[in-house]
Amino acid sequence: MKIKCIIIDDEPLAIEVIENHLKNFDHVEVVETFHNPLKAYRVLEQEKIDVIFLDINMPQMTGFTFIENLNQKPLIVITTAYREYAVKSFELNVLDYLVKPIPFNRFLKTMNKIYQQVYINASMGDTSLQQEPHIFLKVNKKLLKVNLNDILFIESLKDYIKVITRLGDYVVHKSLTAITEELPQSNFLRIHRSYTISINKIAAIEGNTIEIANRRIPIGRNYLKQTKERILNTNDNSEK
Repeated sequence: MKIKCIIIDDEPLAIEVIENHLKNFDHVEVVETFHNPLKAYRVLEQEKIDVIFLDINMPQMTGFTFIENLNQKPLIVITTAYREYAVKSFELNVLDYLVKPIPFNRFLKTMNKIYQQVYINASMGDTSLQQEPHIFLKVNKKLLKVNLNDILFIESLKDYIKVITRLGDYVVHKSLTAITEELPQSNFLRIHRSYTISINKIAAIEGNTIEIANRRIPIGRNYLKQTKERILNTNDNSEK
């Protein structure tokens, strides 16, 4: 099933930008777009919407007032030209806050957050959205869908990262910090300034190194205590 979304913004060009970004994602459907937020309530009452891309400053009603009057709240992504509303937005439990003009690389991070949240909903019983957990990576100007279960570890290469998977390696223009934030913390752990690993792919721990797929990965001194505590708590059969 597709992830259904609506876009609410009084600026036609802003809607067009988001629509164009969303065309890169096959599992997303734009149900309708609105210049007037009041008209969006009708669609929300008639069918299940998973995500709302919502502007803040609109003449008929502010985005904040719109959120406060929702009976059921889908995932909400704020899209605005103003940075100063970020704190208030997150107090209303929005998923993300995008500042216009919205570059695609930043939008991709938001989409990966949406997919991660969809998996949480699916695990809680919303089987209509259930699919294998994955992340999108921009590789050679193409969006590549990579299943999280295929990722072994990720290595930092200065301004790039190398994502090592069971099916191949992919070089992506992104920082290790950024990709680690997009991955579920329950399955992935940063163990070094240059490495983030998939916890369930660990074959062995020896001293200050971790073995994954016959590769030895160092544990950084500043990460050693939390890494061993996390892994030993995760693996019941580990030596204590």
